[in-house]
Amino acid sequence: MRNAAGILGIIAGLMGIIVGLVGYGFAELTANSPDIGEAFWVVENPDFIRAASFIAPLLAIAGGAMAKTRALWAGIALLLSCAAFYSAFGFNIGTMFPIGFAGLGGLLAIAAGKPDEEKAHF
Repeated sequence: MRNAAGILGIIAGLMGIIVGLVGYGFAELTANSPDIGEAFWVVENPDFIRAASFIAPLLAIAGGAMAKTRALWAGIALLLSCAAFYSAFGFNIGTMFPIGFAGLGGLLAIAAGKPDEEKAHF
C-alpha cells in the first residue's frame, strides 16, 4: 500500500503542477487585467489561489516521496493536498484526477498501519 500511495502522490503532484500553473496564471491575469475577469469570471480570493497553486502540488509530491518510510505523515500531506486542490479550484475536469489520486494515496498511506516492515507508524 505504501508503494501505491507513493506513486499516486507523485502522479497527483505532477498533474497538480499543471493545474497550479493555470490557476496562478489566471489569478494573475484577472488581477492585472480586470476586463478579462469581467469577460470570464472574477477570482474572489486570488491570494488563496496563488498559495494553493504552489502548496497543493508540493504537498502531493512530498507525500508521495515519503510514503515508503513515513506513511502516516505522507497520508496527512496527501490529504491536505487533496483538500487544498478542492477548496481552491473545486471539483472539475481539470482537478478530478489530482484530487482523486491525492485522496486515494492519502487513504492508502494511512491504512498502511501494518506494513511489510516491522515498524508500524501507529
